[in-house]
Amino acid sequence: MISRIDESSFDAALDDLTDILHACVQDGASIGFILPFSPDQARAYWQDRVRRDMQAGALDLFVARENERILGTVQLIPAAMPNQPHRADVAKLLVHPNARRQGLGRVLMAALQDRANQLGRTLLVLDTRSTDPSRILYQSLGFQIAGEIPDYCRNPFEDRLEPTTYMYKNLR
Repeated sequence: MISRIDESSFDAALDDLTDILHACVQDGASIGFILPFSPDQARAYWQDRVRRDMQAGALDLFVARENERILGTVQLIPAAMPNQPHRADVAKLLVHPNARRQGLGRVLMAALQDRANQLGRTLLVLDTRSTDPSRILYQSLGFQIAGEIPDYCRNPFEDRLEPTTYMYKNLR
């Protein structure tokens, strides 16, 4: 089941969100964090960054549940600048490593896309480490490659830089 988390349901979701983020980073996901990465750091991200942006109306948070446990999440971040009322960013598509290959990423992205349409956002933009399997998922969902930036992000396990691919999808 896919749902959108609001401020009133955020606290009940916090433990699962923390677990997913921590597990994904430990598994090598390139989502802005590097090892060592503790559960406390994961919790702080959700409490300090995501909660604040949700309260400001600057972010929609979606989750995928199975038996009341959250197994995946994604964020829709509408562009705030006046010349970009048609655009939104896709951020932090995370599926717990134990729940992958079940289609959760696809259904989360479908919910995000539906919400973007409701908000009148006709262009979605995201970036992903060029070697991540998520790139293949995004392409299968209709995202096009805009370009690649070399040495954009640090590998989560090693002290080396890797390229990132920027992608977009027109919804109209």
